[in-house]
This record gives sequence, C-alpha cells and structure tokens, in this order.
Amino acid sequence: MKKLSVLKDYFGFTSFRVGQEELVDNILSGRDTLGIMPTGAGKSLCFQLPALMFDGITLVVSPLISLMKDQVGSLTQAGISAAYINSSLNHSQYIKALQNAKDDKYKIIYVAPERLTTEEFVDFAQNAKISLVTIDEAHCVSQWGQDFRPSYLIIPQFIDRLADRPVLAAFTATATPQVREDIIDKLNLKEPYVLTTGFDRENLFFSVQKPKNKFVALKEYIERNKIKSGIVYCSTRKTVDEVCRNLIKSGFAAVPYHAGLSEKDRRENQDSFIYDKSNIMVATNAFGMGIDKSNISYIIHYNMPKNIESYYQEAGRAGRDGSPAECLLFYGGQDVVINQLLIDNSNGNEDLDKETIEAIKEKDRELLKIMTFYCHTNDCLREYILNYFGEEASNYCGNCSNCNTNFEEEDVTIEAQKIMSCIKRVGQRFGIRMIVDILRGSKNQRIINNSLHKISTYGVMSYVSESRIRDVINFLVLQGYLEITNSEYPVVQLTQKAGEVLFSDCRISMKVQKHYKDEGKPTKAKTKTEQLNTSINEELFERLRLLRSKIAQEQQVPAYIVFADTALRDMCIKMPKNSDEFLQVNGVGQVKLERYGKEFLEEINS
Repeated sequence: MKKLSVLKDYFGFTSFRVGQEELVDNILSGRDTLGIMPTGAGKSLCFQLPALMFDGITLVVSPLISLMKDQVGSLTQAGISAAYINSSLNHSQYIKALQNAKDDKYKIIYVAPERLTTEEFVDFAQNAKISLVTIDEAHCVSQWGQDFRPSYLIIPQFIDRLADRPVLAAFTATATPQVREDIIDKLNLKEPYVLTTGFDRENLFFSVQKPKNKFVALKEYIERNKIKSGIVYCSTRKTVDEVCRNLIKSGFAAVPYHAGLSEKDRRENQDSFIYDKSNIMVATNAFGMGIDKSNISYIIHYNMPKNIESYYQEAGRAGRDGSPAECLLFYGGQDVVINQLLIDNSNGNEDLDKETIEAIKEKDRELLKIMTFYCHTNDCLREYILNYFGEEASNYCGNCSNCNTNFEEEDVTIEAQKIMSCIKRVGQRFGIRMIVDILRGSKNQRIINNSLHKISTYGVMSYVSESRIRDVINFLVLQGYLEITNSEYPVVQLTQKAGEVLFSDCRISMKVQKHYKDEGKPTKAKTKTEQLNTSINEELFERLRLLRSKIAQEQQVPAYIVFADTALRDMCIKMPKNSDEFLQVNGVGQVKLERYGKEFLEEINS
C-alpha cells in the first residue's frame, strides 16, 4: 500500500495538508514523533494513515469518550475497522471488544488512559502486535498545561510492560515551549521528530467585544446566525443554566452542559448538539475537548477564559473543516474577579504537594493577566495569540475585530501622568479599581477611612469615564509603564519606565476607536472570513445538506460524519456528473463513493 493511495481511498484527499506528510513519514520510519498542530489541521490523519500501513494494531490513548466515539464513527464510515474501550461500555461489551481485539478484528483501538492499568487490557497488549501507540491531547501529561491529568503519567509504565516497544506518537493543539519539553520528558519519547506546523487558523475571525448587556449582544448575534451551529462558553454552571434558559425562552434550540448535570443528561444534550437537533450548546469548559463536530460556525465566550491556551483551544473548535467561522469574546470586568476566585479556591490535584500547587496558582495568575491584556489590546488579536505561542506574525491580519476597526492615535500623556502620580502618592499599594475611584473622586467609605480623599490627585479625573481610565491603565500596563503584581490581591505599581513619563518629556499616544459624528457607525473592511466564502449555488448546497441529514438520520450518525460541509461546498463548485468526477471531490474516497455516490450525483444532476 502506498501512502497516497491510502490517503485517497480511505480519507478522500489527493494531497496532504501542511505538516501531515512529514509526521506520517517519520512515524512510518519507526521514529517517535511529537506533532503540535492547531485544531482543524488534521492531526488524526497523521496517525490513522500509518496505522493502516503498519502490520500490527495502533492504540490511541485519549482522555475523552466523546472523541473516541466520533473518531471510531468516522473511521467506520471510511471502511476502517476500529473500536474504543472506555467506561461507556458495560462489562459484557468490554469483554467482547477485548476478544475482538485479540482476534485481530481492529486496526485502530481508542483507549482511555485508566484502562492501561487493568490486568485484562495489559494481558491483551502484551500478547498483541502493537506497532504504534498514539497519545492524543498530549498536553494532559504536563502539570503546566491547561488540562493536567495524572492518569497520563502511567503511559510510560504501560509501554515498558509491552513485549516490544512500539513507535510513540504524541499530538496536541496548543503547547508552550515548557509544555513541549514536559511532553517529551514525561512520555519518554526517544529522540523524537518534533514538528510545530504553526498555530494560525486563517479561517477564524477573532473579536473582543465589551457589551453593556452580554445577553442582549448574544441574542442579537444568534438571531443573525439562526441556522448555524455554535458553542457559547460560560465560566460557571450557574451562568450556563441562566444563559441557556433565557435562550430557550427566546425561541432558540439550546442545550446546557456542565459537570453539575447527571451523566445521562450530559450525554443526551451532547448527542442533541452533535446530531444537529439543537444547534446551540451552552457549556462550561467541561465540554468540547475532542469533539469532532466539523460544522461549528461560531464560538462565543460569554465570559473571559483564564488563559490564552484554554481560549485558543476552545475557540479552535469552530471551523474545523476549514470553513469560515467566528470567535467572539464578550469581556466584562467581573470576568477577571471570577477567574481570580476560581484560581484562589482551586485545591489543585491531590497527587501534588502544597508547594507545587501554590507554584501552579502563581503561574495561573500570570496567565490570567496575559489573557486580560488580550481583551484590552487595540493591536491585531491574531498577532497577540501567535506571539504568545512563540510564533512571529504580522501586526495586521485583516481578519480580526481590531484590524477591521478604524483607529486613530491620540495623545494620552497628561492622563498617564495623572494616573501614575496617583499610584505613586498612594504608595503603590492598591488595585486598579481603587485607583480609578480616587481619580474620579468617589466618596466610598474605604477612600474616606484611608484619608485618600485628601491627596492631590483625588478627583483630578472626575470628568473622565471609568471605562476610559481603565483603558488607559491597561494600555500603560501593556506598554510596560505599569505592572500588576502576581498575587492573590493584585496591586498596580510603577515600573522604571514610568519615570520617563513623570520626570521627562516622553510623550505617549494610544490607538483609540475613531468616531464619526456625521456618518454613523464606521464601516468595516471586508474580512478574510467573508472573502473565504466561495461563491456557490446556495440552493444546491441546501439540498445536499438536507440529503446528508436524511442519510445521517437513517444511519443514526452525525451529519458531518457522512460528509463535512467543505465536501458539500466542493460538490457545488465542481458539479460532478459521474463517479470518476465525484471521486475528485475533497473528502470523497472509494468507500464513500460506493455508499453515497449514487444519491448525491442524482441530486446534483437534477
């Protein structure tokens, strides 16, 4: 079997995406690999294709039942024998799956990390020919990653118990340099081939909004995108329930998902979303990792996440098939407070000592600051994210809310001097809220009790809005004139650079949104996301979508497992008239041609 034949026959593609071929070749050569690829870049194919070419079995270690179910469903649709072994199986199903595995009925087996310690599974593995072990969501092995799972630490022990050491392949969507080193070290990868394909997702439009009423903004957005599928992330269970309840009252098909629901309710709600019965999922971060639903058109963060890694991973669940998608973040000052409380009240993992738990909390506070600055920057949002992951990027992407907003430079030197002077006069011992209150001349009791109403900077910015002062303070932090302490109660302080503004002629200018008195709201340039919307026959696309939905219901599988939206769009562009032409559609392999070709060709030709 040649890799390009396998690629077309089973996966329906004629060429590899960026980075896929290099990873496939290194795995096939027997070398350990680490692939860091953004969500939607095609990580799964990098180990599924070699699995078909190796003689033995491939084990895929995954922390998520939903991912296993999705992946096995997709593989089965493509004519590949696969199974999963996890807690969703009852005892008799587990024994049957294990027996089928012993009888060499599967090429690919997805397994939860906890199963690697059970004697039945170890006994099977020691007597089977295992050619490749893939560790998906590999960042879970690092305590510095956003989803640390102690069960991942047992993977090397499992490998050591096998008769022959297989090739190891680890994959993750987001990993800082520290997490990458942790993955290599903790999984005992031997001189691995490491490839980072780049973190950019060009099809995603990024936007930060600061609405006065978040729910009104949410409702207006969903109203404009009624037929599209999306996820609304909230920071707490209470907010999930409240937002979901209000969406349902407003006539939208929404379902909730969080750890407070029963396992039955979570499973039913997830299936409702996956099978397109409800097109809106309102969830905490308990939902989503490993969800392979390819037709998610938007991700809305109702609250700010606690770090960039979590945000980018969650936002990356939109547009997995390469279609244009939007990632909106609704920011409010209370989001910082809630995240700070979540960090402070986190007890950490029981397997970690107190000192390590405190170190992780301190790191989490630092990451929260970086996330907060993302919400305040007026520079390119994509550049901010990519720079965080150590990747160079242009300061103009043309596909984020900042790049598509009209800004003008405004001198804020006088305001900066007043803010810095106030911070200096109160002994650099208060947070942003207190500084804002002093500058605006607030009469709250804490100011009076501390005699802060008597200092010279009290009320010097009483004519300036609270949001404006906060914007300038956040800008000064971003530019390094101020810093916020990394403590349980963050305090804003002056840096050495602040002296340039207070004691010399240094001028500071800040980008602010341009206001048009006569022209109403400023018009936005056409985004790359809009440009990516290829002109297709919308009527045909809708007919193909309905046909796909009918087939999916008959087979009781999610619609995107039959064909992704990108495949339907490609059909509309190429307009195949026969089987040979249908095979040229991206996402159509030999098996899917045989299963669905006749019906789809009839629909197109009609």
